[in-house]
Amino acid sequence: MDLIETSSVADGALPVAAFRAHLRLGTGFADEATGDALLIQYLRAAIAAIEARTGKALLTRGFRLILPRWRWPDVQALPVAPVSAVASVTLVEAGGGTETADPGSWRLVADTHRPTILATGAVLPGVPANGRVEVDFTAGFGAGWDAVPDDLRQAVLLLAAQFYEGRTGAEPIPGPVAALLARWMPLRVTAGGHR
Repeated sequence: MDLIETSSVADGALPVAAFRAHLRLGTGFADEATGDALLIQYLRAAIAAIEARTGKALLTRGFRLILPRWRWPDVQALPVAPVSAVASVTLVEAGGGTETADPGSWRLVADTHRPTILATGAVLPGVPANGRVEVDFTAGFGAGWDAVPDDLRQAVLLLAAQFYEGRTGAEPIPGPVAALLARWMPLRVTAGGHR
C-alpha cells in the first residue's frame, strides 16, 4: 500500500494570524510578515503530527491510494478520513495499461473514522494479475481553517506553539494536545476480526 498526496494545502489556508495571536506576538510592525515563513513551518509540522496521529486530513486535498490488491473482495478501507469524494478507481495492468473501473460497481461509504469503498455487487472490480489499483479521492474537513473542528484547531495551535518555543519534550504528543485528540483517534473495535 502506498498513499500519495496529489495536491497540497496552500500557505494562505493556514491560520498564521491566529497562530501569531496565540503566541502573543506583537502586531502592527512594518516587518510583521517576515517571521511568517517560520510560523508556517511550525503550523505544517503540527498539522502533520496531528494528522499522522489521528488519521484525519484537517484541510481538504487530494490523495491517491495504490494497492496491489483489495484488502477484502467486497470492501476496502481508506486510510484517511473524512473522505468527501472518490474521483476514480483505476485498474493498472502489469504492462502499464489502465482502465477506469465502472463507477456503478462501487460506492463510497462516508464515515468519520473509517471511510470505505464498498462493492455495489458481490465484489469490487478485479485487479489485473501483477497489476495494481489506484483510488483517487478527496479528504479533509474543508478547504478553510474554519471548517476544521474547534478541538483540532486548538490542538494544532498548542502543538505548533510547543515547536516554536522548542519545548517538545520526551512524549511525542504532549498531554493537553493528546486530550484534545482523544475523540478523533481511530477506533479499533473488531478485535482482529474480518473487518
